[in-house]
Amino acid sequence: MIERLNGVPDRVLGFVASGQVTARDYETVLMPAIDAAIKQHGSVRLLYQIGPGVTGFTAGAMLDDAKVGLSHLKAWERIAIVTDIDWVAGTAHLFGFAMPCPVKVFANRDFADAQAWIAA
Repeated sequence: MIERLNGVPDRVLGFVASGQVTARDYETVLMPAIDAAIKQHGSVRLLYQIGPGVTGFTAGAMLDDAKVGLSHLKAWERIAIVTDIDWVAGTAHLFGFAMPCPVKVFANRDFADAQAWIAA
């Protein structure tokens, strides 16, 4: 499941993943919010926490994740990924070089630092 985070600064979209993350989560929560923010502001900063309660990602969710990142390449200002899942952090580091914006990975214990960085 993906839920929207409240209390993030304007032009920052915040989301938290928990449980099983599916393509439907991306298609009904994350993608529409990103599209609306880009339409309103022209660009967006993303704070995405993959919490300790995540039990897995469906193949469709992983495909949608790649689509989100690549479909709006010029619209990203910054991306902060907050996770303790090694393969997610490794993937973010591996593909972060392809993004035209800064991408930074934080541990869950450093969530406040991620919030500060994404808002700076």
